[in-house]
Amino acid sequence: MKNTKEFMMLFRYSPDFDYQPSQEEMEAQHQSWGKFIGELAISEKLVSTHQLGFEGMELKADLTYNKGIKISEGQTVGGNLIVKANSETEALEIAKKCPILNMGGTVEIRNTIPMDA
Repeated sequence: MKNTKEFMMLFRYSPDFDYQPSQEEMEAQHQSWGKFIGELAISEKLVSTHQLGFEGMELKADLTYNKGIKISEGQTVGGNLIVKANSETEALEIAKKCPILNMGGTVEIRNTIPMDA
């Protein structure tokens, strides 16, 4: 793939800590994500992906911190994926197939800037 760029997709969703999906729902979600990521890997567009856990903390500039995941405007980041694409438009087309959309979530697509050592 000549002239490809890397784009990061940030997956956001509104967590519902009171809801526990059934085993069948969890399996269906797992299969959807596996298919999505697998197709990207087969097409050699997948660079990396990470699912985020439900524990963490936020460190502030004054070195104080808050325990727990950050929820802003009712959403939190659930994971990310980096893909190779020829353009932002192509990355958008890839994102349209993302399973997070079926869960009412969103995908933010950002260009990446390589860090020179």
